[in-house]
Amino acid sequence: KGFSILKHRLVPKHEILSEAEKINVIERNGGDPYMFPLIWVSDPVAKAIEASVGDLIKVTRDSPTGHKTIYYRFVVEE
Repeated sequence: KGFSILKHRLVPKHEILSEAEKINVIERNGGDPYMFPLIWVSDPVAKAIEASVGDLIKVTRDSPTGHKTIYYRFVVEE
């Protein structure tokens, strides 16, 4: 069947935000999507979730203390 990068224990949950969620998050954080860390559209995780240039990806990372940390990555061309 093959290896799924999304199931690897070191890869946090990645999800593409809806257009409304994307606009809301960008506006709450200064209005410039390029202020977020960037991810190439060719990145293996971006490809696995079928992200497109201009998408905003929400990354949810579990910490050893049981808390969740959320951050965002903006999808760009290489």
